[in-house]
Amino acid sequence: MSSDLVTPRPVPQPERPQEQEQSIDYRALAERHGLMISGARPTFPVYLRQIWDRRHFIVAFSRAKMTAQYSQARLGQLWQVVTPLLNAAVYYLIFGVLLQSKRGVEDYVPFLVTGVFVWTFTLTSVTSGVKAISGNLGLIRALHFPRASLPLALCIQQFQQLLFSMIVLVLVLLGFGVPPTWHWFLVVPALLLQSVFNVGLALVVARVGSHTPDLAQVMPFIMRTWMYLSGVMYSLADKAKHMPEVVQTLLPLNPAAVYIDLMRFALIDSFHADKLPPNVWLVAILWSLVIGAGGFVFFWSGEETYGRG
Repeated sequence: MSSDLVTPRPVPQPERPQEQEQSIDYRALAERHGLMISGARPTFPVYLRQIWDRRHFIVAFSRAKMTAQYSQARLGQLWQVVTPLLNAAVYYLIFGVLLQSKRGVEDYVPFLVTGVFVWTFTLTSVTSGVKAISGNLGLIRALHFPRASLPLALCIQQFQQLLFSMIVLVLVLLGFGVPPTWHWFLVVPALLLQSVFNVGLALVVARVGSHTPDLAQVMPFIMRTWMYLSGVMYSLADKAKHMPEVVQTLLPLNPAAVYIDLMRFALIDSFHADKLPPNVWLVAILWSLVIGAGGFVFFWSGEETYGRG
C-alpha cells in the first residue's frame, strides 16, 4: 500500500441565499409588474382629486365626531354654545370689571362675546388638528385615504359648531341693542377667510404633531399667549399706544386679531372702520392664502410618513 497521501478534491460550496438575494433587482422587478410603494405620496393634483372623491367621508366623519364629543353630557351639543358663553362671562368679570378693560370700549359685551366666539373657532381648529393624525392611527393604518381628510373633517366640525354659536351671538347683539345693518353681510367673507386660514394652520400642526407628540402638551400655552396678543378681551389698539413703535406695527398684523376685528366691524355698529388696522382686508386675504395653501402643501409633502413607526 502506497504511503503517498491522495490530495482531496475541493468540494463545491452551495451558493449562499444572501448572494442570491443580492443578485435580484427588486425595484426593477416591482416596476416591471406595476407594483408601487405602499402609502406612496401621489402628485399634488391627484391628491386634491382624491380628497374631493372622499368629500362624503369627510363630512360624515366630522358629524360623527361632533355627535360623539358631547354624547356623555346631559346637555349634549348645547355645550358647544354654553362653553364660549361661560368663557365670555369669566373674561367679563376679570378683564371687564376687575381690570376695567371695558373703559373706552362701546358695546363691551357684544365686543367681548364676538371676540371670544371668533377666537374659539381658531383655538379649537388648531388644538384638534394637533391630534388629527396621532389620535387616529388605527384608522390610518387600516384604510387607505388621503390623510388630509382628517384635519379637514375636524375643521369642518369646528365650523359647524361656530354656526350654532353665531345664532347665540346674534341674540346677544340684539339683546344689548346692537341693530342689524348691511355690514352683517361682511360676516360671510370674513368667516370664509378665517376658515381657510384655520384649515391651513390645522394641517401644519397635524404634521408636526404626528412626529412630535409633546406638541399637544405645549399647544395650550402657545394658544393662551396668542389669545392675549389678539385683543379678545380688550381693545388691542388702545393697549398698543403705550408700546414701542415696532410692536404697534406688528400687533395689527396678528392674523387672529385681524379676523376678530373684521367680525366686530361687520357685526357691531359702534366698531367703526377707523378702529380697523390699515389694509385689513388685504392682510386677511394674504394670511388666508399663505397659511391655507402653504399648510396644504406642507402636509401633503409628508403624506408617506403618517401612521408609520
